Amino acid sequence: MSTDDDILVAQQLVKGYASPAGYLSVLQGLDLRVRCGEMLAITGASGVGKSTLLHVLGTLDRPESGALFHAGEDVTRFSEQKLRQFRNRTLGFVFQMHHLLPEFTAIENVMLPLLIARRPVREARQHARQLLDELGMSGREAHRPSALSGGEQQRVAVARALAREPRILLADEPSGNLDPETAGRLHSLLGRLNQEKGLTIIVVTHNEVLAGLCGRVARLEGGLLRGN
Repeated sequence: MSTDDDILVAQQLVKGYASPAGYLSVLQGLDLRVRCGEMLAITGASGVGKSTLLHVLGTLDRPESGALFHAGEDVTRFSEQKLRQFRNRTLGFVFQMHHLLPEFTAIENVMLPLLIARRPVREARQHARQLLDELGMSGREAHRPSALSGGEQQRVAVARALAREPRILLADEPSGNLDPETAGRLHSLLGRLNQEKGLTIIVVTHNEVLAGLCGRVARLEGGLLRGN
């Protein structure tokens, strides 16, 4: 079980997949504790299962066995409907590809999670504009993704992930497609969100600079986390 300081606790997580060569074991009884307000980097070789782990921690995928506690509740026991509600209310996601909707403007992309949650349009627009301003996107809110740089698109994706004020932000190689300068700005942004807002962040990354900004680094090897 978790303590008062733990926002996420994974116990003995097991996950694998069928492959042409047979069953592929990815997580082999993995344990992890993440404290509230922590910024954790998960590193490891390509193909070792870092994204799989992040998807399980973010309830996008279910483990075959084990327990996953978010704020003391074992979410592996949730129904699919309750899990969707929990995920939409509690977690924010940023991926290597921004997954912005091309037909919508920047502000409309950020508003979308709020409108799905039935927030009034005026309130959703005001909150989305505030987030974009805080992330340095003032004056770009009416632009569609095709008119934004890669770094700007990722900042919009971060704003969208923050729209419903999640307790945890999960990021999967968020700067993997960015040039070093733009990546550095995104890394600084994530660090500022953690330090100034106390946002709990779990980031999967190959980037040593980003990992170095985190308060803790855990390496995924052989289906287990080392150094956590």
